Amino acid sequence: MAMVESLLARFPERVRVQLIKHRELLKFAVVGGICFVVTNAVNYALKLTVLNRNPVTALAIAVIIATIVSYILNREWSFRDRGGRERQHEAALFFLISGIGVGLNALPLYVSRYFLHLQVPNVTLLTQEIADFGFGIILGTLVAMVFRWWAFKRYVFPQAGARVRRLRPVTSNDEERAA
Repeated sequence: MAMVESLLARFPERVRVQLIKHRELLKFAVVGGICFVVTNAVNYALKLTVLNRNPVTALAIAVIIATIVSYILNREWSFRDRGGRERQHEAALFFLISGIGVGLNALPLYVSRYFLHLQVPNVTLLTQEIADFGFGIILGTLVAMVFRWWAFKRYVFPQAGARVRRLRPVTSNDEERAA
């Protein structure tokens, strides 16, 4: 916490207030950034090797892997104080919504490749890769992210303060163990 507080202290008061007010959204965005890197790494690893003829499949697999990472990070960090559901129900809803997100993420790439025909031999390899990145990675990720933010807060983690972690008082036994 000291690191976060020292980082926040560097911002002007107006900005600091807004950052604190929207901390849940900021944490969600950080998790999204981490998952964006995971998605790209897995996507291009698959696309440039074993799934070079199946870019939509490569992207879908990458998004599924990033979704697993996302669940862990969102549950334990972004929305750690929210809840209101049994863990199994929460996880099922998270992955159902994320499954819809996978489809939303892949849809722009599908449109780019198979409706707009932005693929070799219709366009150059460079144009194809730029279109794949713009439609599949950028646009698809943005559409899925907006949907997930709304759906997670509404359905998966609906109650603010449901999992607030209470600090336990320090006892003399704890002080003796620390020494």
